[in-house]
Amino acid sequence: MHKKQSIHGAWANRWIFILAATGSAVGLGNIWKFPYIAGENGGGAFVLVYLFCILLVGVPIMMAEVLVGRRGRQSPINSMRETAYEAGHHGRWASVGWMGALAGFFIFSFYSVVAGWVLYYIAGMGSGQFIDIGSEQAGQIFNNLLADAETLLIWHTLFVVMVMVVIAGGVNKGLERATRVLMPLLFVLLFVLLVYSANSGYFAEGWDFLFHFEPEALSWNAVLVALGHAFFTLSLGMGSIMAYGSYMGKRDSIGGTVLTIAALDTLVALIAGLAIFPIVFANQLDPGAGPGLMFITLPVAFSQMAGGQVFGFLFFLMVGFAAWTSAISLMEPGAAWLVETLGLSRVRASILLGFIVWALGLLALGSFNVTADWLVFGMTAFDFLDFLTANIMLPLGGFFVALFVGWYLTREMTEDELALRWPLAYEAWRFTIRYIAPSAVAVIFALNLYQKLAA
Repeated sequence: MHKKQSIHGAWANRWIFILAATGSAVGLGNIWKFPYIAGENGGGAFVLVYLFCILLVGVPIMMAEVLVGRRGRQSPINSMRETAYEAGHHGRWASVGWMGALAGFFIFSFYSVVAGWVLYYIAGMGSGQFIDIGSEQAGQIFNNLLADAETLLIWHTLFVVMVMVVIAGGVNKGLERATRVLMPLLFVLLFVLLVYSANSGYFAEGWDFLFHFEPEALSWNAVLVALGHAFFTLSLGMGSIMAYGSYMGKRDSIGGTVLTIAALDTLVALIAGLAIFPIVFANQLDPGAGPGLMFITLPVAFSQMAGGQVFGFLFFLMVGFAAWTSAISLMEPGAAWLVETLGLSRVRASILLGFIVWALGLLALGSFNVTADWLVFGMTAFDFLDFLTANIMLPLGGFFVALFVGWYLTREMTEDELALRWPLAYEAWRFTIRYIAPSAVAVIFALNLYQKLAA
């Protein structure tokens, strides 16, 4: 039996790991993106295809990431290197860990800017700024916010500090404590908003938009959208899950734990849709507004509903919690590596990492105002960082993790780590991680790149 302990500590129990990993997976995309793409692509038929993609791509790769993390008991960079050595291969596999950690770092730099918008809206909803506004006014408020570099800087800075304070606390006093508080609050707020929506008078319309069963609306493009979202929603390819896996108990079931995380992640996305869309339909607003749904459409909807100011505040608070838990996981791989490799304390590693990512975030922030003319390959810094991570780094990270675990780790290592009860379950996972998952991620990579470059 392979035994090794992480120098960073361990989760108190399996459920803390499940909540932490769910917090990593549940982000802004779950709350506005998934319900919308489901409604637009065949409703219930899309949800079924999406769940199938989660089982074929998301779950096997997530199991692979947790497996490597728990086997190596270190940051993703060092865990990849150690498990490669153990399997008799070259340490250059650490470069996959590097790519994941850098992807998380780059994502955080622009994610914190968007999270700053959310913090601004929490404050705005709380102060009554959005009472009795129309679509034009809501659009104006949002555009004014983007144009105001100083205000964006304040909220961006606050969000970076919020995240790095948690990272500085380490696994037990930081990550675990934040998870114990934020995740239950997230679920409570989601439930409160669902009850509020159910009484909006338009719950049936919201349900129908999300779950109407239209197989004819399920084009090949919709299947590819489902495949892509199944991969991205679980925080794969960026080392976060690998880092969290390194703090997992040896006796905890990887398979059962990952299935629970995937189920919770999907459930949150579906409930968020049922909480949001009845409010949108009650106010005859456009459900297909994309990111604008959150910052322009919904403030208008809340402003026109009974108790809207309170529930609007609660909604943005929930979104803020989701952004916070996701962002913490983006920074953990880099912080763990600094502690292990450079011998820095948690606090110093957090300050150093926080300062660098804050500075990089200034470029993303400036994309909407002062540095809007600074283009990289025709894209603003914000768009370029988004393109680089979503279309290149994350799919490549997921692809190489699947390749590494499926083809380079020994059968004994993976069997020992997974400890699946049924031999058939292990064989199914092994076949999927070797053939289906890497093929699917390669398709996501090629098509995403083709669509972006052709646009």
